Amino acid sequence: MNIVILAAGQGKRMRSDLPKVLHALAGRPLLAHVLDTASSLTPESICVVYGHGGEAVRETMAPAAPGVAWARQEPQLGTGHAVMQALPYLTGAAQTVVLYGDVPLTRPETLRRLCDAAGDGLGLLTVELDDPTGYGRIVRDNDRVRRIVEQKDASAAEQAIREVNTGIMVIPTARLKTWLAKLGNDNAQKEYYLTDVVALAVAEGVAVATAHPDSVWETLGVNSRSQMATLERIYQRNIAERLLEDGVALADPGRLDVRGSLLSGKDCSIDINCVFEGNVIIGDGVSIGPNCVLKNVRIAAGTRIEAFCHIDSADIGARCSLGPYARIRPATVLDDEVHIGNFVEVKASQIGAGTKAGHLSYIGDASLGKNVNVGAGTITCNYDGANKHRTVIEDDVFIGSDTQLIAPVRVGRGATLAAGTTLTKDAPDGQLTLSRAEQKSIRGWKRPVKKK
Repeated sequence: MNIVILAAGQGKRMRSDLPKVLHALAGRPLLAHVLDTASSLTPESICVVYGHGGEAVRETMAPAAPGVAWARQEPQLGTGHAVMQALPYLTGAAQTVVLYGDVPLTRPETLRRLCDAAGDGLGLLTVELDDPTGYGRIVRDNDRVRRIVEQKDASAAEQAIREVNTGIMVIPTARLKTWLAKLGNDNAQKEYYLTDVVALAVAEGVAVATAHPDSVWETLGVNSRSQMATLERIYQRNIAERLLEDGVALADPGRLDVRGSLLSGKDCSIDINCVFEGNVIIGDGVSIGPNCVLKNVRIAAGTRIEAFCHIDSADIGARCSLGPYARIRPATVLDDEVHIGNFVEVKASQIGAGTKAGHLSYIGDASLGKNVNVGAGTITCNYDGANKHRTVIEDDVFIGSDTQLIAPVRVGRGATLAAGTTLTKDAPDGQLTLSRAEQKSIRGWKRPVKKK
């Protein structure tokens, strides 16, 4: 088959300079979702017809869509005119499926069912709506489709029809080229309607079949911010239902956002208002507290993530404990049974099994061994104003509170750093290292008072 994706609409009601099809659903452009669906059907060709926003649509989407043809529609003179721009990229022997760049939730199995129903003829994806206002009506005669009439051109009787055209069609490609050449623009919009090919098919005796999606939401498009919000919640609810079926305990399925993929093991639990971006994998028995953000993360079995943690591009071992309010930044690897406590930030560091950093610390560009204790207020001073330097802390080290490690520096196995130490040279194995000014008390000193 060929697939043509119409993506030239301006989307004035979005009140945005961004082309409509580039607005994000679940963290990805609307058009990206449609391209994914199209690719899953393994078509012979995919052509995107773009217009509003010019090259912005193509420049944004083309790098992630190799092999896709791009046809510019300028000016925009209707859906029929849009498909005309794609004709040079269509192979004559195949069916052509027409999709829309702002209708992102159509399932591949629905499109396969439509193609099967169409056979060698023309196929329409239709739905019945209680309020069909704004949609083209399916006009039948003895149950046979005769034509589609647009809202602005429909009579009162035709406007009462509840079966409507979704715009998604399957058309024999060889006939499509002939029918497009016969389209006129004698209508209220002065546009070339793709839907007029239905009447041309009927006139030539070509069978017109219809198929229906399992859910109306598969055919919903986006023309406003409100509609975008509606589709976002439908998308997220569908993901929540899948997670529930997979055995994940969701505190509230309505307060979950997955903007990528989320794979989970057994007996996982996710509290409210969590956001998952990119590719996230969580192992058996993982617990995630409320208001967490996880992006491109792997979390091994039995780990507990407390509330308000932010974890980005990291690998978390088994039976770890993070948070609340922990931040794990990219290129961090935590071994098993690591504890990263409240208001601790870790960046580009490797932390060995059993190590603990409980409170108010920064660990950056560092390698920590096993069973290290990091006291509250400890900082690895990794940046000299121009370059980053590395700190190495070996196994079984005890670091007292309010310690500063001026990288590059190494702390030997079993060493102890006294509280308040500023470490500028390597600390030897098994010894106590400290740096403190002599403590003094000054007799007769008086605290300054504010001048009147």
